Amino acid sequence: MDYKAEIKKALSENKVVIGSREVLRFLKTDKLKFVVVALNCPESIRKDIEYNAKLAGVDVFVFDGTGRDLGIFCGKPFPIAALAVEG
Repeated sequence: MDYKAEIKKALSENKVVIGSREVLRFLKTDKLKFVVVALNCPESIRKDIEYNAKLAGVDVFVFDGTGRDLGIFCGKPFPIAALAVEG
């Protein structure tokens, strides 16, 4: 799956959850397609997201760049450690 194309599509449809706390909250609702974490996302946060994603049956992808790169990719003026696409 080309998760980058899916992110762009979801951004245009306003179906993106931004921020690690929000992603963790949404993982408990079973309404997500997949999760993306930045390469430099803190390990404790990444492990927490991966654990909850496994319980929810949601794929986790690692973005090939930093949180700042992920923010730029999404057209935001701030770094993004984690985001999720609603399904």
